Amino acid sequence: MADEQNSQIPEHEAQGDAPHEDLTARVATLEEQLAAAQDQSLRSVAELQNVRRRAEQDVEKAHKFALEKFAGDLLPVLDSLERGLELSNAADETLKPMREGMELTLKMLQDTLKRYQVEAVDPHGAPFNPEHHQAMAMEESATAEPGSVLKVFQKGYLLNGRLLRPAMVVVSKAPAAQQPSIDEKA
Repeated sequence: MADEQNSQIPEHEAQGDAPHEDLTARVATLEEQLAAAQDQSLRSVAELQNVRRRAEQDVEKAHKFALEKFAGDLLPVLDSLERGLELSNAADETLKPMREGMELTLKMLQDTLKRYQVEAVDPHGAPFNPEHHQAMAMEESATAEPGSVLKVFQKGYLLNGRLLRPAMVVVSKAPAAQQPSIDEKA
């Protein structure tokens, strides 16, 4: 009868620690899978936050610069009004009503553009800045600092700090007598 009882002992008990080792290995595998799933979940949440932040930035930029093309199309109108005032004789009494109308129209347009953060770049006398200015020519000047803006052909404009149109300028250079010759440079 003792033999019968020994034969009824389940195999996993007869093998000793084998079931315990199987369970430990299974728990370790499940813990690894859980850690991987948690890591993947954290990565997904972080990616979602990044996508949301990028979308918010894109919407903000779209709002901020939505008027870029429209404002750029208005700049030639502004230029024409300014040129018309420059070219008309302020002393001519027959032109006085027209000039007053042009001045008022110009002021209204400038105020409207300013309200929408369109700012003029009029760099006369300032150092040349290639990010905001476009050099149309260089001219010798004994009085101006080399590399400074002597004349402004056309004002530039910024929209919310971003360049809408560069200012077209003439840049000063030192007179020929003061410039080093090719032999002096070498």
